[in-house]
Amino acid sequence: MGKVGRLIEIVERLSEFDEYDTIYASEPWTEDPDAMVATGLDTGRSPPEAVEAGLEYFLEIHISREVIEGWLASIEEKPSLSAVCQRLIQYAVNDA
Repeated sequence: MGKVGRLIEIVERLSEFDEYDTIYASEPWTEDPDAMVATGLDTGRSPPEAVEAGLEYFLEIHISREVIEGWLASIEEKPSLSAVCQRLIQYAVNDA
């Protein structure tokens, strides 16, 4: 954790992270911005490593998993990783 990568890489590995961790990403949110998974602070502020990397709150891991699981249950075909990432971005922008 705390290592900067691409948002799509984090989405691909959602099951590997602790459900209480949070995704931070640089805007604008697309598949390619810098992103990291880190433990959020109890104060509601972003952790220092996210701030230093210029990253903003995106979504918690547990919310990301719930959104994807609910979406997958409502569609027939398995979506591409790109489509899954886009669905999370759509949720983060419009519903979070």
